[in-house]
Amino acid sequence: MSELESRESEGEGSSTPRALQTTVHRKPFYDLSARVLTGFFRIYCRATWHGRENVPVTGPLIIASNHASFFDPPLIGCSLPREICYLARESLFRFGPFAKIITALNSIPVDRDGGGARGLKMILAELMAGRGILLFPEGTRTSDGELLPAQPGIGLTILKSDAPVVPVYIQGSFDSWSRRHKFPRPKKVSIHFGKPVDFSEMRRQFSEADRSSKKGYYLMAARKTLDAIAAIRDEIRSGNPAN
Repeated sequence: MSELESRESEGEGSSTPRALQTTVHRKPFYDLSARVLTGFFRIYCRATWHGRENVPVTGPLIIASNHASFFDPPLIGCSLPREICYLARESLFRFGPFAKIITALNSIPVDRDGGGARGLKMILAELMAGRGILLFPEGTRTSDGELLPAQPGIGLTILKSDAPVVPVYIQGSFDSWSRRHKFPRPKKVSIHFGKPVDFSEMRRQFSEADRSSKKGYYLMAARKTLDAIAAIRDEIRSGNPAN
């Protein structure tokens, strides 16, 4: 059995989710952090956000974004009226005070490869509870500012849930704080939220497929998501963004 298939079968036994989120709410610490970060990004990066009306304010949600910078998670999360969850390396939770901070900001511990059965269970539990989660189809930060190939991990999460999938393209974060920069630079950044991607037909086909053919659907779903992100990028570069 492949690693992804193992994750799928183990994901069936997701841990009991917290109370269903049915109203827009941000906990005090999360809300304060989001407001401070929004102000910082507006001033330091001249950040602008576009298409936020495409993001459902309640219910399960997968936000799928390109990944070019350390700034990407907070750039997305701080701008939304709802809380979302984030994936963080398991090793980061070993540092007491810091672990408390990132836990309060809805971080989910995952292994070095970005998943694992326990991480998948926690992700699916959050979605079942009606919460949103930020995922990166590329799996890691780009080294040159261009999109990397899609990884199948996000496809499994998409196909195992009924959550809307909102594609996001972040323009300029690579120039502001890429993996090759030790410190952030005051470069202009814009965040563009696209319309949700329709996975209804692919989810139906996946549910009817036998185990031996399901693995191919993971990558299909991941590539479809990345294609939606690339379409937003191309609209921006053409000078005619939809949002």
